[in-house]
Amino acid sequence: MHEEEEMAVPVIRTIDLWKNYGEDGSGAPALRGTNIEIKKGEIVALFGKSGSGKSTLFNLIAGLDRPTRGRIEVDGQDLEDLGEKGRTTLRRMKLGFIFQFFNLLSTLTTFENVFLSLELANRPDPEAALKALKEVGLEGKEQRFPNELSGGEQQRVAIARAMVKKPSIILADEPTGNLDTVTGNQILDLLIRRCHEAETTLMMATHTPLTCRYATRILRMVDGVIAEETSCEEMGR
Repeated sequence: MHEEEEMAVPVIRTIDLWKNYGEDGSGAPALRGTNIEIKKGEIVALFGKSGSGKSTLFNLIAGLDRPTRGRIEVDGQDLEDLGEKGRTTLRRMKLGFIFQFFNLLSTLTTFENVFLSLELANRPDPEAALKALKEVGLEGKEQRFPNELSGGEQQRVAIARAMVKKPSIILADEPTGNLDTVTGNQILDLLIRRCHEAETTLMMATHTPLTCRYATRILRMVDGVIAEETSCEEMGR
């Protein structure tokens, strides 16, 4: 495949994606025919109220859950064709995750939380973990445990953990939702800069307009349906 063709293939594509909950899938749909195409290196902000379907969409893209119907492609690969083992490998090798409540392992040090991401990707490199922590401003705090860090510092660990394996895609679910505005802006500045440097595609799910000015594209989700917005100003309407 030529370089131009590789650039043209969306890194994330969903086609008529539906997700119904309930034992027999007859519950109210969390997603209703979602179609999106995200290109390499795009910074996408996905806005929506709690319960609008944002986390459901992220779980499906990550292969953590399966759709009721529809198709998902990540880096040109159909998730259904990959099977469970293939989806696990895809998550470990190509996807990075950043969560609102950090999801750090409390029994592991800052260094160990980041190093674990490399171990799961079969690339155990202590120097890479140390470098990642230095790049997010945590040099000297490698041996601290999560409960010894501030909220902003814990989120920096989460960014280092997501970026250290050089994923092609990062999914950030409410990455600043548990932080004050000043710290949230610092975290977003850091995250966006790191993604630009590595040409990493970033999707951020949020319910606040804080992330709007950082995005190259703005999507809005309402009751499981996605619409594209043209500007930050539209988000305030």
